[in-house]
Amino acid sequence: MGFKENLKSELEYQGMLLKELAAKCGVSKNTLGNYLTGHNSLPTADTAVKIARALGVSVEYLVTGETPDESHIPQLPAKYRKILSALPYLDQNDLDAVTMLVTAMKKRYCQSAQRDAGIHGSLTAPYTEA
Repeated sequence: MGFKENLKSELEYQGMLLKELAAKCGVSKNTLGNYLTGHNSLPTADTAVKIARALGVSVEYLVTGETPDESHIPQLPAKYRKILSALPYLDQNDLDAVTMLVTAMKKRYCQSAQRDAGIHGSLTAPYTEA
């Protein structure tokens, strides 16, 4: 995958809108949109650094999809690593099904937490689609 695909994937993963990224990195929404549609497919090095920093990833990751040093990634608990390690073996239909299931479960949990917050008076972030 190239810059366009990695940028799009990272935005989807983080649930970030293009206008949010533009505000965080100081690059216009139109310019970012051009990178996603293939126009001006590669930013200058300075712009790529701004985008990567705003997303919390390396420029190398945005360009190649890989990072040579992944020591900056926090160690996930074993229960999550077990699930993640199985994902590469799934076909696209299964990945789509897992994504839909996890999204539905997250939504149900967040809605329940919102109801509980109303009863108990605590603040809970509203559910948003990622």
